[in-house]
Amino acid sequence: MKTIKTIALCLASICMAGTLASCGSSKNAWGQKSMAPAKKGYAETGKYRNYLKELGIPQADIDKKINEVFSEIFENPERGAYKDVEIDGKKMGYISDVKNNDVRTEGMSYGMMVAVQLDKPELFNKLWRWSNHFMRHNEEGPSHGLFAWSCRTDGRRTSQGSASDGELYYVTDLLLASRRWGSYEEFNYLEEAQTLLNQLFSKDGTGGVTNIINMEKKLINFCPDTRSNEWTDPSYHLPAFYEIWAETAKDGREAIYRELADSARAYLHRATDPVTGINPDQSQFDGTANRGSEFHYDSWRVPMNIAMDYTWYHKDAEWQSDYANRMQEAIVGRYGLTEFPDQFALNGDAPRFLMGGGRWKGNLRHSIGFVGTLSTTSLMTDGQYSQDLVRHMFDQVLEPYEDGYYDVYYDGLVYLFALLHLSGNYRMSW
Repeated sequence: MKTIKTIALCLASICMAGTLASCGSSKNAWGQKSMAPAKKGYAETGKYRNYLKELGIPQADIDKKINEVFSEIFENPERGAYKDVEIDGKKMGYISDVKNNDVRTEGMSYGMMVAVQLDKPELFNKLWRWSNHFMRHNEEGPSHGLFAWSCRTDGRRTSQGSASDGELYYVTDLLLASRRWGSYEEFNYLEEAQTLLNQLFSKDGTGGVTNIINMEKKLINFCPDTRSNEWTDPSYHLPAFYEIWAETAKDGREAIYRELADSARAYLHRATDPVTGINPDQSQFDGTANRGSEFHYDSWRVPMNIAMDYTWYHKDAEWQSDYANRMQEAIVGRYGLTEFPDQFALNGDAPRFLMGGGRWKGNLRHSIGFVGTLSTTSLMTDGQYSQDLVRHMFDQVLEPYEDGYYDVYYDGLVYLFALLHLSGNYRMSW
């Protein structure tokens, strides 16, 4: 890596010393063909970039890769995460965190996002029916309309509490479904989203239940309860989603949603390290790491969330491009393209402790999910590592690691999201 980096720095120096023509106008400072980031967002252009195809990967191979990963998660009967069920004569389905043998609003709402992006309304509706039947608090009370964040695969709740990111995704899933399909089977998706939004914004702390938004800070909380309303998770901050709410919900809260988008962007500046770009798993609303939190599994999603906002709305593009450069240098530049681990201290060193579970506790891996989310930063920069990082991401295979660990659920879903972003298939309009 040191040799490659030295050559790259020399090429960069030559380019800066001479004219652009002397380096070749079609190449960047490292001798690669230029793949400059977009200068406008999809909201303005309506054009979705297929970075993988620009990189020279045939479209047939891109489609095959997406289908393979989708099939492994949703169609593999032995080790997949998705299962079809029928309850009271209704077709339903759930996505399980297979390692923990439970169903989470995180995974259910991610599955619905996959379904809307890949034009699979039947799958979307199966997941939404299961969510409403087993996870939603349909009874009257302080939590009415919210979702229990975790259930067993038979629907028994392991927690009555909610996780704010699940509701955030559910709303956005429904609004995007309303854009793509309008209505399908028994669901009018806009009406479903409006009902959920009204329920989410009706909580006032009664019974210990709050909105998913801390309305004083205008930022999403960790959980909608009076205790967890006082801190947050950086990976829950998706300004692009609030923009969708403002454009599509038609519920009179447009100004609030746009304020939430701006607040989320400002928060991400605070929550990411000014040198490395690395963020903690949990933080205070001022961005300070919560009780010494470091970069673990939740944190993987932040680079992809920022890349989504860059490509969709382009309202914070200068900072976002700089962030992408810092992240790639701190991780790929320091550890190497094929060696970088999946957990860090905020300065890029090894973390003080490792997240895990069961017999896997304490393991660092070159995780396919994090390789995927980090690679989406290449949509914001054409730096030294950008193109090789995406090529390396595309070469990954969703399969067990050498130590036997296999996470078809989280690794699989965030990797699939990354493929959709980089192929121009993670969209806000069709």
